[in-house]
Amino acid sequence: MDNVRMMETRRRIARHVAGFEKVEIGDRPGMRRAAVVLCVAERDGEACVLLIRRSPRGRNAGQWALPGGRGEPGESVEQTALREFHEELGVALSPDDVLGRLDDFPASSGFVITPVVVVPEVLGPLAPCPDEVASVHYLPLARLTGDGVVHFHDTAQGPLLQMRLGPGTTIHAPTGAILLQFREVALLGNPLRVADLRQPDWTAI
Repeated sequence: MDNVRMMETRRRIARHVAGFEKVEIGDRPGMRRAAVVLCVAERDGEACVLLIRRSPRGRNAGQWALPGGRGEPGESVEQTALREFHEELGVALSPDDVLGRLDDFPASSGFVITPVVVVPEVLGPLAPCPDEVASVHYLPLARLTGDGVVHFHDTAQGPLLQMRLGPGTTIHAPTGAILLQFREVALLGNPLRVADLRQPDWTAI
């Protein structure tokens, strides 16, 4: 992908995100805040969004995720997102790389997760922290917006979102829900809400 097409992708995402009226969840007792980064970068000639697999030890061991984590006192959402990205992947993103946010997502774990959309001009070499990140994956945007990706599996408790992104890559809410909203809002310009999508029981731990 040449620089002109990448810049056009950035402008399109920025336009869609800026035109989206995001839902923010206000503070309440016992609520914990976190932020994740939807980072779009070029890889092998394609625009991609970064995904990670969590380390086999620690919280959410082995799960698919977006880079990010819990906020610290006094931080803005954007500061949390950029700090966590740096701590997990070893790259310092600029505040100028931030294009905006999507809806706050109320996770069953008790966290309210704010997705922050970031498209850097250049993404430097990654240096994943092994204590937090087992592997880094580049998901082409063309794949994310392709047919057959969004699937709802019927269960006794109701439909369960499955983002079927490739062999061995099926992602549920909350990460799957955030990716679905990113696909619809940032990439396709459709104002989809996802906060009411059911989350598997194992995401609550």
